[in-house]
Amino acid sequence: MLKRLHIRNYALIDRAELDFSERLTIITGETGAGKSILLGALGLVMGERADTKIFYNDAEKCVVEAWFDVARYDLKDFFEENELDYDDEVVLRRELSPSGKSRAFVNDTPANNAVLRRLTEVLVDLHQQFDTLDIHEVNFQLRMLDALADNSALLAEYQQGYRQYQADRRLLAELVERSQRSAQEMDFLQFQWEELQQANLQEGEQEALEAELNRLTNAEDIKRLYGAAGHYLSEAENSVIGQLQTIVRSLYPMRRVAGALDSVSERLDNALTELQEIARDCLRIGEETEYDPARMSEVQERLNVIYRLQKKHGVQDVGALLRLQEDLQRRLSEFTDLGGKIGELEQRIQQQEQRLRQLAHRLSERRQQAAGPFEEKVHALLAQLAMPHARLKVDIQPAQTLTPTGADAVQFLFASNTGSRFLPIKDVASGGELSRLTLCAKSLVADAIPLPTLIFDEIDAGISGEVSRRMGAILRELSNRHQVVSITHTPQIAACADRHYFVYKEVDNGRAVTRLRALAPAERVRAIGIMLSGDPPSEAALATARELIGS
Repeated sequence: MLKRLHIRNYALIDRAELDFSERLTIITGETGAGKSILLGALGLVMGERADTKIFYNDAEKCVVEAWFDVARYDLKDFFEENELDYDDEVVLRRELSPSGKSRAFVNDTPANNAVLRRLTEVLVDLHQQFDTLDIHEVNFQLRMLDALADNSALLAEYQQGYRQYQADRRLLAELVERSQRSAQEMDFLQFQWEELQQANLQEGEQEALEAELNRLTNAEDIKRLYGAAGHYLSEAENSVIGQLQTIVRSLYPMRRVAGALDSVSERLDNALTELQEIARDCLRIGEETEYDPARMSEVQERLNVIYRLQKKHGVQDVGALLRLQEDLQRRLSEFTDLGGKIGELEQRIQQQEQRLRQLAHRLSERRQQAAGPFEEKVHALLAQLAMPHARLKVDIQPAQTLTPTGADAVQFLFASNTGSRFLPIKDVASGGELSRLTLCAKSLVADAIPLPTLIFDEIDAGISGEVSRRMGAILRELSNRHQVVSITHTPQIAACADRHYFVYKEVDNGRAVTRLRALAPAERVRAIGIMLSGDPPSEAALATARELIGS
């Protein structure tokens, strides 16, 4: 709810302040006095762009502040998301300097115009006669119809399911694209994996094969040298082992005499045993080693396979090839799983769509049921506002696909005269017709939809007399549930005010300036009397003014 508006150095206003009624605030004044300037100032704290020629005094900055009671709007999350200090009373301030610099604040915390716009969209519903009104918008039309149909809970259930449905459809498209894009990649990975699988690599194999190839290449030298070593150690006429045995036997008698030297004899025994084993191994190696061209070719061939795979994959050992093989296996498994995921997701999406269509059908039924009574009530109100032949039609057509609001394409159609074709509101309604239609529609959904502060600028354009009185009654009724501010030139509407501001122009130091004041009861009678008959008002006009205010 808008509580107060403070304006300084804006257009023809040097300083002004308005305190708004919780119900119906009316603003009147002479043509050109500056009534709509007030809305321009309010637009600044709503994040609208500023004209550089707005300054009353070019040497001072322009400041507009608006106080709102936001306790019932559940805005704490918005304030937290935008790192703003929350309070049930919010002060929005916009400052414009002559140099063109603009600053905005929410509760003294700097903010940008986008934040102001998003916040005030919730707080203020500003209508000016020749602006594009939200009743033009099919989304708002559907919102009103759903409010009248009491679809909030059902629509929330549908939209929750729809969000998941859309998320799953996006995921499915991504997985299908990934599957199609990677089919060729999968074939290549399969080929690489099969090549490594067929190679049947073993950890440590390369080192063993390289050692074996080295032995096979040097087989003749190994046979000759190891055989000769064994012969000289044990079989030659003066073999090393034979001579060592002679030495051991010669020292044996001394073991009893020189006990302290016994360890030398043991060491010679051990050396003799070790040489005997070495001689046997050398002879065995010499006998077993044979030059085997076939085996050498086989080993070289196997190593060539390993070397080729290492070069192909840019690795240095068999262990790295085995790890690559495991990774290829994992990636191929993922491709296999991808097909399963796609199948599961397709089935889930099908089930979701069936459920959503059931909910959408129920939404549509309720909308159809609400449309007829809504049309009839709008017609009755339009007739009261001097549009007896105007007709509103709620056109509900099945949508080709599921949408965020169901399976309906909803559009308000309008015909201003008998026999006229029903066309979209934006194509046929004049400014005055649109204003009256907006008022009728919003007054009917006032209890069903959370409308913010409603501000109407000359919604009464083109009407007078009894029609104005009826429009005032509708505004008064609407203000019982919502805060309403109306700028009007019609006395019948002005008489309905809970708070009445009069805007006037006077000359100060040779310069025109816009002033405003809240009217006391007696001043209201005179102001409405002037609206009825001119200045000064006639006694008959004053009497009529009193009657209007009292009615």
